[in-house]
Amino acid sequence: MQKITPHLWFDKEAREAAELYVSAIPNSRIDGVTKLSETPSGDCDLVSFTLGGQPFMAISAGPLFRFNPSISFHIKCDTVEEVDRVWERLAEGGKALMPLDTYPFSQRFGWLEDRFGLSWQVSHAGGKMIGQVVTPVLLFAGSVLGKAEEAINYYASVFADAPNSSGLLMSNADVMLRHGEGEAPEVPGTVRYAEFTLAGQQFGALDSAHDHKFAFNEAVSLMVPCDTQAEIDYFWDKLAANPDAGQCGWIKDRYGVSWQVTPTTMGRLLGGGDKARAQRVTRAFLKMKKFDIAELERAAAAGEVAE
Repeated sequence: MQKITPHLWFDKEAREAAELYVSAIPNSRIDGVTKLSETPSGDCDLVSFTLGGQPFMAISAGPLFRFNPSISFHIKCDTVEEVDRVWERLAEGGKALMPLDTYPFSQRFGWLEDRFGLSWQVSHAGGKMIGQVVTPVLLFAGSVLGKAEEAINYYASVFADAPNSSGLLMSNADVMLRHGEGEAPEVPGTVRYAEFTLAGQQFGALDSAHDHKFAFNEAVSLMVPCDTQAEIDYFWDKLAANPDAGQCGWIKDRYGVSWQVTPTTMGRLLGGGDKARAQRVTRAFLKMKKFDIAELERAAAAGEVAE
């Protein structure tokens, strides 16, 4: 299975944001830009990029969704100096949610919103080996407060039982720290921080009882790449709180987290510089709820002349 890919929804700034992130985080690059035409948002830039080895996608598709700290991205750095460099670059025009400082859990840590509203946690790894540089972190608050442990166990079970899952791509959950007595408004026993692994990738989660004015939304979604229709069917059925409410491969789970269940062939069908083919494929998938790989392939081939 290819890597689960965070997908970021911007108004018009996908390219600009991707360039900022690539410049801030070591071992990062822009992988490609595809233009989607005739979407409900008009022409949209779809940007693929890699941050510290983690694939990302970003789209400029209008001001429908706004980022908030319900999903942030934790960057682990080898040195304090690297923390400071990454922080300084990402913080330009943004705001600090937790100032860059020394905390009981890290020699150097800060949490910020960049100028586009996306949230980042930047920390010194404290001498520990860094296996994954950028980790998505889910914050459970409001109506889903106290659901972090339930959610990560659920996600781990879904990915562990997926078709074609490999023992080399483990899925598991590990609650690391819990809130204790005397931490009001936090609820004792809820998750202060947990790590979990889906298909070999690390994620984080926490519960927060503070009066946050935000919740999970479509501004950040998680793309699940599927090689076969059987995999698409499986993840759609397992992850969707309401399968009938999905659109263009997008679904929301029972906690409000957005997922995209997508065929791995989509990059090939939309890319390669064949604008007519990309337009046919776009028209086809805009009509779909759950993606139909065979139908997408037929749309892609519709304009080809057999030799």
